[in-house]
Amino acid sequence: MKREYHKWISGHLKREMEFLVFGHAGMPVLFFPTRTARFYDYEDWKVIESVRDKIERGEIQIYCIDSIDHESFYCKEVTPAERIQRHIQFEKYILLELLPFVKYNNNHPYIIAAGCSLGAYHALNIAFRHPLCFNKVLAMSGRYDLTLQMDFFDDLFDGFRNEDIYFHMPSQYIPLINDQHYLNQIRKLDITMVIGEEDTFLENNQQLHETFYRKHIHHQFYIWEGEAHKAKYWKEMLRLYL
Repeated sequence: MKREYHKWISGHLKREMEFLVFGHAGMPVLFFPTRTARFYDYEDWKVIESVRDKIERGEIQIYCIDSIDHESFYCKEVTPAERIQRHIQFEKYILLELLPFVKYNNNHPYIIAAGCSLGAYHALNIAFRHPLCFNKVLAMSGRYDLTLQMDFFDDLFDGFRNEDIYFHMPSQYIPLINDQHYLNQIRKLDITMVIGEEDTFLENNQQLHETFYRKHIHHQFYIWEGEAHKAKYWKEMLRLYL
């Protein structure tokens, strides 16, 4: 299996960003890491190994992205407004730096956004905000409203709200989308959400599933037994749904 390591100083983030690429050809997969995790964790957890056959056959090429969650959502040293601004800079890095690299490196026209836990939020949010840039989103064990106060999971903006936060919370902005042109772009996405029946985020997933149904957004929604919020489950999910 071909493996490449890349890094450069991001113009949007003003810091070094690293990532790994697995595979020589196939559909590019932007694989967002879990909460505050690193670009090498999916490899260390053997999640990448679970789809080695697809990678070696040239069906998919996975880009394991680094996280800056500790500088954005989980940075309590700055204000909530600054946290969402840092996240917006991260989105610009993905759209304006990483995606152009992917397209230069691989001319396959079909691009997938995928992620686990907070990575599922990143994948679904960027795909829905920029549906013309992606063809498929696979969101596993995700939380899609980071303002919710939940057991063991805080409101990441400490009660503060502004327009930037609203437009980056899928559970908030998707129900109110009425622009049919935009909705039709979203409806072209191949969308899969997976969550455990004992996962803390189950209710949030069910609400988003119901929103998709009301908006006539075709998608697949799977509920697994147990919590299913660990690497051993994500390996199976990736094999089944990617």
